[in-house]
Amino acid sequence: MSAAAHVAAGSANGVGRMASGATAEAADGGDAAGGAGKRKLILLAAPLVLLAAGAGAWFSGLLPGLLGLGAPPEEAAPAAPKRAVFAMPDIIVNLSVPPGRRPSYLKVAIRLEIADERDLPHVQANLPRLQDLFTTYLRELRPEELRGSAGTHRLREELMARATLAVAPAQVTDVLFVEMLVQ
Repeated sequence: MSAAAHVAAGSANGVGRMASGATAEAADGGDAAGGAGKRKLILLAAPLVLLAAGAGAWFSGLLPGLLGLGAPPEEAAPAAPKRAVFAMPDIIVNLSVPPGRRPSYLKVAIRLEIADERDLPHVQANLPRLQDLFTTYLRELRPEELRGSAGTHRLREELMARATLAVAPAQVTDVLFVEMLVQ
């Protein structure tokens, strides 16, 4: 190989080396520019991801509970009073009829609805008073006063007023007729 060929080959190799060196530097510069772009993307996306995760935790109720910002834990509230039904013995009375008419009788089975089941012993203790008030009132009724739903409604209201007086301070919420027979 001649010297000129060697110089030409060397200069060609030098150009080749320069070209490959420029390519390598361009690749390094490109990676540097690409690395900076990735870092910017991460720096911008990370707060957005954290913000979205925090909002999700807040609205799902996890974050306020962890921070102690939620509603205070409810103490065990006293249970609402449970209603109870008190079964009175059947009452049979003769109704008030004018002289000369055939006697009329009323048989009624009544249940009292009590507001609180803890008052049942008190109602049981006042059963004789209840029976007396109910029997006295029912004996004064005439058969015509018991006809129709209006008569039954009036009877219910009157018995409820008497029951409320008899068992006070217990509360009677309703008078239920299980059976009513007028003969």
